[in-house]
Amino acid sequence: MVLSGAQRHRSHAGSRHVVDDGAGTPGLPARRAAARLLAAVVDKKTPLDGLTDDEHGHPDYRALDQRDRGLVRAILATALRFRMTIAALIERRLDRPLPANATALAHILHVGAAQILFLDIPDSAAVNLAVVHAKSDPRTERFSGVVNGVLRELVRRKARALPAALAESTDAPAWFIERLEAAYGKDGAAANLAMHRVEAPTDFTVRSDPDRWAEAFGGFVLPTGSVRVPHLDRAVPDLPGFEDGQWWVQDAAAALPARLLGEVAGRRVADLCAAPGGKTAQLAVAGAKVTAVEASANRLRRLSGNLARLGLDVEIVEADLTKYAPATPFDAVLLDAPCSSTGTVRRHPDVPWTKSPEDILKLASVQARLLSHAAAMVAPGGLLVFSNCSLDPAEGEDMVAEFLQGRTDFSRDPVRPGEFPGVDDFINARGELRTTPAGLPAEDPSRAGLDGFFAARFRKSAPG
Repeated sequence: MVLSGAQRHRSHAGSRHVVDDGAGTPGLPARRAAARLLAAVVDKKTPLDGLTDDEHGHPDYRALDQRDRGLVRAILATALRFRMTIAALIERRLDRPLPANATALAHILHVGAAQILFLDIPDSAAVNLAVVHAKSDPRTERFSGVVNGVLRELVRRKARALPAALAESTDAPAWFIERLEAAYGKDGAAANLAMHRVEAPTDFTVRSDPDRWAEAFGGFVLPTGSVRVPHLDRAVPDLPGFEDGQWWVQDAAAALPARLLGEVAGRRVADLCAAPGGKTAQLAVAGAKVTAVEASANRLRRLSGNLARLGLDVEIVEADLTKYAPATPFDAVLLDAPCSSTGTVRRHPDVPWTKSPEDILKLASVQARLLSHAAAMVAPGGLLVFSNCSLDPAEGEDMVAEFLQGRTDFSRDPVRPGEFPGVDDFINARGELRTTPAGLPAEDPSRAGLDGFFAARFRKSAPG
């Protein structure tokens, strides 16, 4: 029996009674969906994006209206972003730890605590719905008193307990912290972890006149030229310029790798692993003759839809990159390779909980193969840019060193200070691009930071 310091709830194992499923309780379907999706992320390592896809997501999520879907996304992002802080606060209000098999109970508590501690939801509603939720599930019905006692204690103590818990926690699993510290040192890791707690702003790449769009959106222009809106108060399709394709959503860091190809007007450029199409769009707007290659049919549809809205003429190829062999080599190739996405935790707080060190090493192996195939598509004298949104050197700096080892046909083409605005702070000693969530510092964290990205540029040897 799990005991709460605030209340003890006893039940007799042999008693028989009907569990009230809570049908018809307003707000309960959203909390149930949140708990079930949290279980899928934490227990089964299922990426959150797929679970919350409007067309193919979890059935409990798709059964909700748009308002409740938004609530579920907010609860899940918060519960994952502050997972260790929430766990510590719950644990301190239990006389004994939850049983190892009481995962359903733990998820109900985390969903309730996320609302109480961080979201603008009445405490009474968060507590009462969590209790009803617990009572409606045969696995947790006998612990409904524990849920009530723990969450009410959180309500009473949060003003003092929450700041202390935040100061003591890093809100990331141990493996993730260890790899960050190995790559960036304790201070660097701490700075990045602190930014992971801050919801990411919305960045836009615009065709022209960034000052105009910054004013229209209520944002500002970053040194790199992206337009940033810290707190977007409208749906993206409702913004001016959406219908006529004047801009697209793209993190400021994600907008940098395509710029490493320099002047591309009139040149044949391949964008490999191209979906959702932000980099393809950059290259096409700059005048390149772009071939966008994507293996996934679903992602290809998204790519095609985005380019159609933007009115861009691009050759789109559905192909497995390892089997794709263009008739003529390209003047330049951009490979933004699939990776662990550890640089996008601000936007995807499920990543540390769905990935592992083993996943990083497996993905690094995939990237090495893709990079080798991409290199074969570059014409003599042409450029190759390799990039991804990982913070881990195994998928970045180490990957480049491995690629260049023993090769005579490619050499580094270092990114140089002053090459384009805003890039200097992100160039490492080898001329590679490395951004982190702690980059672009600002007094207001909601205006600061960017995704963690790595990019390196190579030039293929010319004949003679």
